[in-house]
Amino acid sequence: MKKEKKKWSRKKKIIVVVSSIFCVFLGSFLFLFYGPWDGFRNFWITSAMTTMNHRYLATWFYSDETIQKVLAENQLIEVDEVTDPNMIQLKKYTNKTIYKNEYEKQILTKDPGNDLYKVIPVSGTGYQGFLVAVYDPSKVSLATTQYLGVRGESILTVAERENAVIAINGGGFYDPDWNSNGALPHGTVIQDGKVVSDFQDANMGGGFIGFTQDNKLVLGKMTKEEALQMGYRDAIEFGPYLIVNGKSSFIRGNGGWGIAPRTAIGQRKDGIVLFLVINGRIPSSIGADMVDLTEIMENYGAYNAANLDGGSSSELVINHEIINTPVAGGSNGLRDMSTFWIITE
Repeated sequence: MKKEKKKWSRKKKIIVVVSSIFCVFLGSFLFLFYGPWDGFRNFWITSAMTTMNHRYLATWFYSDETIQKVLAENQLIEVDEVTDPNMIQLKKYTNKTIYKNEYEKQILTKDPGNDLYKVIPVSGTGYQGFLVAVYDPSKVSLATTQYLGVRGESILTVAERENAVIAINGGGFYDPDWNSNGALPHGTVIQDGKVVSDFQDANMGGGFIGFTQDNKLVLGKMTKEEALQMGYRDAIEFGPYLIVNGKSSFIRGNGGWGIAPRTAIGQRKDGIVLFLVINGRIPSSIGADMVDLTEIMENYGAYNAANLDGGSSSELVINHEIINTPVAGGSNGLRDMSTFWIITE
């Protein structure tokens, strides 16, 4: 009889502990999703609703009315202009240069023996990542998977084939199950002045993001015919735009894009190109929102800047080594993709 009582007592303790854990979990869940603090709710809804195929993560928990209210309170309104390439004037600096601020000093103080690029660690509330300053914009070009329309390729494979010193991911691609093979880039892709792919737009804001024959980053909403007339040598379609002609997008709340790993590209008025990759979904770096991306680009003097594909696509490779912390899974966290911005010597 005593043994049975002891067993029952032990079972009761286990039940109490499990029940307590469940209640704490349920209470935390309800507080996060439906409590008075709207930070998590805004993050959850905006992160889900800006994906192509995972909006159910928001609609499972919230009404259409709540979702629309949150999206209205968190949005990004782009500058309705096309880049004026005449405002970009390639410039050489001397040792007597007077720096405007600490950010310009970081950009213009080159690493000894390296006139091609400089890597600058960046960090802020909840995020850390890398900004790469590329001093010669003529070294920037677009690379694609050699199997366009069939399958994508790893950034390491592309970097090795193209002999790229630096590579980052480019635009978005058709990804209906969040695990596609990266075969079809969204929007029009121009490479070496020719259209090499033309698939449905991602409808993520923005428009063409690319470099003209005279190595100037031009952002603009236009048709592919207009893009070719503009003189793009390499371009993709994606967005949203962060800065156009020195004017930053109007951002309300977190910009409506949530917090995630991010990649962006920009160019200063002096021609220096900026690659930005922010880690996310890891303990040391939750990720960045559009406010963070815009502020970083503003700080480092971007005259034009645009968001590129993010999330599990955010990747930075330098000298054939992965520099950031990709989160696509697998042994190295990489996934096959369609387009890449690269730097070659």
